[in-house]
Amino acid sequence: MVAGLVGVGATTALTSAGVVLPLVAAVAAVVVYWLVMRFLARRHVSELAPARAGWRALLGIAIGVAFIATSLLSVVTEFSFTWSTGRALPTVATTAAVALGAAVTEELMFRGLVLQALERLVGSWVALAVTAVAFGAVHLANPAATPWSAVAIAVEAGVLLGAAFLWKRNIWLAVGLHFAWNTGVGLIGIAVSGHPSDGLLVARPTGPDLLTGGSFGIEASIVPVALSVLISVPMLVTAHRRGNLVPLRRGRR
Repeated sequence: MVAGLVGVGATTALTSAGVVLPLVAAVAAVVVYWLVMRFLARRHVSELAPARAGWRALLGIAIGVAFIATSLLSVVTEFSFTWSTGRALPTVATTAAVALGAAVTEELMFRGLVLQALERLVGSWVALAVTAVAFGAVHLANPAATPWSAVAIAVEAGVLLGAAFLWKRNIWLAVGLHFAWNTGVGLIGIAVSGHPSDGLLVARPTGPDLLTGGSFGIEASIVPVALSVLISVPMLVTAHRRGNLVPLRRGRR
């Protein structure tokens, strides 16, 4: 886990700008992850299996788009929107590339490495809780972050993305969902985890922060937090029924 976090974490420096570098970071992160799992963990990397990877990613994107659309439609009257003056194609390409780089590297680190390592020791439920809290905590370093935004991220991202992974035991599903959320929110012009977005639109919150998320972005809104719970529960129930959850091993030393 530690070796993987160091290796994959090193690639995150390339994910913050441009079109090419985030894509290079995504490929490099997958290669590092595969090497660590194959030659240090010495196991098959079934969570990265190319078979049906595209379909898993598309399923994650579809869930993410539905999640974004429902969240935004619920609070659309609490924002004012104007068209951006930037060119559409470069804006879409840059936003999507940065979102993909972040989605791949973060999912490999949190759901691929940390969650799977912890669940071998303490079971899936504890591992899910710990990784969710950690995911929220690391976002405290973002601009405009607050204790509430960290809690919101822990639930709507940490729990939801963890549930998505446990549901299918597939990284690409979680990557697709993560990518769709960041890309969609960014193109609409709402800040993504506190980082201002140069999207196709310029969105300004006009309603209360509890609904809009304020300057941190809609991720700090109560609406997607509640919706994420509604999505996560059936995923976790199905994962349990399929035997995809590792039970807590009591009495292990």
